[in-house]
Amino acid sequence: MDKKQSRLRRARRGRAHIKTLGATRLCIYKTPRHMYAQIITPEGNTVVASASTLDGDVRKGVKSTGGVDAASVVGKVVAERARAAGVTQVAFDRSGFKYHGRVKALADAARENGLEF
Repeated sequence: MDKKQSRLRRARRGRAHIKTLGATRLCIYKTPRHMYAQIITPEGNTVVASASTLDGDVRKGVKSTGGVDAASVVGKVVAERARAAGVTQVAFDRSGFKYHGRVKALADAARENGLEF
């Protein structure tokens, strides 16, 4: 089993647990160059809020889009947009990525800006 398949297996396990909770989820995805975050309804068919390092307002505040600083800005922006849409309680779907570095920075910034998980 290669690295990507292992990550996707971990992601399936996490998403199955979140589905049993019936919670709105904060789903992330990362590439070496960018970071993406979405708030998705429990049914999984609607994106309530999203942010990424491709957004203009996120790019203004960071020097590089692939680092921890950029991930924390994405977490802050997605939390603000979620609160504007009326969502405060979410489950953190890390998409099988290990909880350290950029993933941890995004989660901490989202918590500091009003999301509860």
